[in-house]
Amino acid sequence: QVQLVESGGGLVQPGGSLRLSCITSGSMFSIYAMAWYRQAPEKQRELVATIGSGGGTNSADSVKGRFTISRDNGKNTVYLQMNSLKPEDTAVYYCSAGRFDIVGKYSANYWGQGTQVTVSS
Repeated sequence: QVQLVESGGGLVQPGGSLRLSCITSGSMFSIYAMAWYRQAPEKQRELVATIGSGGGTNSADSVKGRFTISRDNGKNTVYLQMNSLKPEDTAVYYCSAGRFDIVGKYSANYWGQGTQVTVSS
């Protein structure tokens, strides 16, 4: 079974940066679309950014221009570079592997355990 392990979370001041990493097991990494989600207390899980198997990306309006998703197929790793962090970015961030359906909606098949990101002074 595919396993995903996130790292890179922590405590950062507003305006700071963090880079999250997600290492995926197996040899099938390159065929998956990948995504980052986040969930803050008392809020619904939010899709933050996606990257397709061909490298195309999309991101939520709330992070557009600040966060960048990327992947390195040779390392079975997906990244989320987070810049200009705001307190409202505080959440548990989850990596996922999945696919886009026929109408372009991302669906997760596998999940990591999450990594905490806290943005506070």
